Amino acid sequence: MPAKIHNFGGGPAKLPEEVYDIIKNELTNFGGTEISLLETSHRSQTYMRLNTDVQNVVRRLLDVPDNYKILFLAGGGTGQFAAVPLNLISRTGTADYVVTGDWSAKAAKEAKKYGNVNLVLPARDGYTNIPNQSEWKLDPNASYVYICTNETIHGVEFDFVPDTKGVPLVADMSSNIMSKKVDVSKYGVIYAGAQKNIGTAGVALVIVREDLLGHALPICPSILDWAPNAKADSILNTPPMFAIYVMGRVLEWVERNGGVQGMSEKAAKKASLVYDIIEKSNGFYYAPVAKSDRSKMNVPFRIGNPGNDALEKEFLKGAEALGLIQLKGHRSVGGIRASLYNAVTVAEVETLAKYMNDFQNKHSK
Repeated sequence: MPAKIHNFGGGPAKLPEEVYDIIKNELTNFGGTEISLLETSHRSQTYMRLNTDVQNVVRRLLDVPDNYKILFLAGGGTGQFAAVPLNLISRTGTADYVVTGDWSAKAAKEAKKYGNVNLVLPARDGYTNIPNQSEWKLDPNASYVYICTNETIHGVEFDFVPDTKGVPLVADMSSNIMSKKVDVSKYGVIYAGAQKNIGTAGVALVIVREDLLGHALPICPSILDWAPNAKADSILNTPPMFAIYVMGRVLEWVERNGGVQGMSEKAAKKASLVYDIIEKSNGFYYAPVAKSDRSKMNVPFRIGNPGNDALEKEFLKGAEALGLIQLKGHRSVGGIRASLYNAVTVAEVETLAKYMNDFQNKHSK
């Protein structure tokens, strides 16, 4: 076994080691209660304080305006694929979806169950860039415009906030939230499944502007209706308490380590380490995504173009022997993918970069 494991998984993803230590210490004695949070009532003062504390750290880190509610909801990001149209599409019955990868495509497919979906971009065989907004066909009658700010499978990331001409902008930020500064006031809704960059599976963070509450379709289940959940302060039913707790501890770690700005600076450094190896490899490594739209969180690449399956298998086998795990690309696209979420350290990425160099030197002779 390697001396140390370096986890580059796309999600559920690595947690900060410091957070693991905190969880271990608090697991059986939460907040001095001498019992675990896992067996604490969600109506207790102990849990309600935690619920408020996690909301407050989200509000501080993202400078969330006062006219936005912060919710913690079960169902993860996929639950919000349905919750978004169920809560918002009633105004006109139509929504705009900017499909830039598999996750936004799945969200659009789900939304079609509840109204008309306008695909802003033409269908494409692959997702390797974000077309200029001049090419988008937005519907001025749309109830909202939907984007996924970072596509984990294809490694495509928005570096701009779309101009939606006053139509509420909804953003799935599951895989890059807290990795870069965000002007929350430019969005109607931001949501994020926690298990990639801010915690563990089981909860979605939802930040919703207050004027967008209370418009859910009559068929919307209460558990997906943002309005009663906001009124109940995310304790409409028994929430995913432990996942919310872990999110809070991760976000406190972010705050102690330079906040969102600190994470952004480290994200740029880590991504550069990998992309620089690719760019200087003279075609040995190939990154399919346009340089202007490359993700800092998820770096998919191939060995050669269109990809040498045998060499990629050897690369992955050698990586695992060194403790560099979960580098296999998503099953739908193949190849290799390095996910560089906030908890992944610069030193770990340096280890990966060295291995990439060594592997190329070995197989380029």
